[in-house]
Amino acid sequence: MISAFFIYNLKGDVLISRLYRQDLRRSVADAFRIQVISNPDVRAPIITLGSTSFYHVRHENLYLVAVTRWNANAALVFELCNRVVALGRGYFGRLDEDSVKDNFVLIYELLDEIMDFGYPQNADIDTLKMYITTEGVKSERALAASSRITTQSTSAITWRRPNIRYRKNEAFIDVIESVNMTVSAEGTVLTTDVSGQIIMRAYLSGMPECKFGLNEKLILERDALQRNTPVASTKRNDAVSIDDFQFHQCVQLGKFDTERIISFVPPDGEFELMRYRTRENINLPFKVRPMVNEIGKRRVEYNVLVRATFSDKLFASDVVIRVPTPHNAASATVRVSGGKAKYMPEENAIVWKIHRFQGLSEYSLTGEAELSTLTVQKAWSRPPISLDFQVLMFTSSGLLVRFLKVFERSNYQSVKWVRYMTKAGAYQIRF
Repeated sequence: MISAFFIYNLKGDVLISRLYRQDLRRSVADAFRIQVISNPDVRAPIITLGSTSFYHVRHENLYLVAVTRWNANAALVFELCNRVVALGRGYFGRLDEDSVKDNFVLIYELLDEIMDFGYPQNADIDTLKMYITTEGVKSERALAASSRITTQSTSAITWRRPNIRYRKNEAFIDVIESVNMTVSAEGTVLTTDVSGQIIMRAYLSGMPECKFGLNEKLILERDALQRNTPVASTKRNDAVSIDDFQFHQCVQLGKFDTERIISFVPPDGEFELMRYRTRENINLPFKVRPMVNEIGKRRVEYNVLVRATFSDKLFASDVVIRVPTPHNAASATVRVSGGKAKYMPEENAIVWKIHRFQGLSEYSLTGEAELSTLTVQKAWSRPPISLDFQVLMFTSSGLLVRFLKVFERSNYQSVKWVRYMTKAGAYQIRF
């Protein structure tokens, strides 16, 4: 079977070394350190150097290595390595570098018990504990993990430490949405969806309970399925429909199912409270009407109109429109009614930047690209026009925060802030 068993740390230091046969010398450990640990290109779990094979398993910050010069059963060797990991967990909670250093005598005793002349024997932990009764020294990480499991099983709050104090109690909520859209050359919307996040930054003293309310007309696809009702029949033009969502572990899911109120004790600082996705009733912040005509083989004319559909009280910032040009474009002249546009030959595109785009306003781009002659003429694939933008205080899904209430034993006053932002995901218009 195997001739030797080694345990290394990530630096290549040998922590445990046990030879079972005389066909190998202890110096074989150096070969594995040089050829495998020091070589980042090696990914295979079995390495053969000459007539010697090294079977290794990476666990935590350790390498467990079985060495043999025979045609061993690989599945059995890896099962042996995994059994050693399981024994380490059973005796001292966690198998890592610290626990190996603290329990090397016990590890040698276990290796001698489960292996005889390189052949695996009984590695069942319950059986071994009848003969090897030595108590292992548990590492601090194992004790901390055990403490977390205990507090979770007793319903204690593990994500927030007690006795947090702030001079000013504040809660910030950011509703951030990414809009993905694809429009055909005929102007038909092919695909559209919104991926959203609710990010919260809680700087609250004590152990507060927060109650967080969303739109009154909130339709979940899961509810329609549970009622055996067609999803389309439950959706209304003024309703917010959520197809998929997930919450942070602090949220009490029972109250959300019955009352549509998100009730939770927040972690301290910044965390993601909720993530969601929707595909219905999406308000697209921009509409683009492109007219691109190829004039012969030497010129392409552009006429692109971009209109903001959101309220004129809002504005988009850092709007970037990329209008593709053919690969053989030699030069381009561009005129815009707002912002700045420039032909970028390295990107094969006209890049149009508008720093501030007010709602319900529109801007146009006109221009033409001169093409160079090619020996082999190829048809232009016409990549789509793409948009990048950020719109503050606007959500494409219509999701809104109705209220945020903070309850704490000391009954202090807290300040709450809510901000909305919609940005571009894959926002593309074909032409």
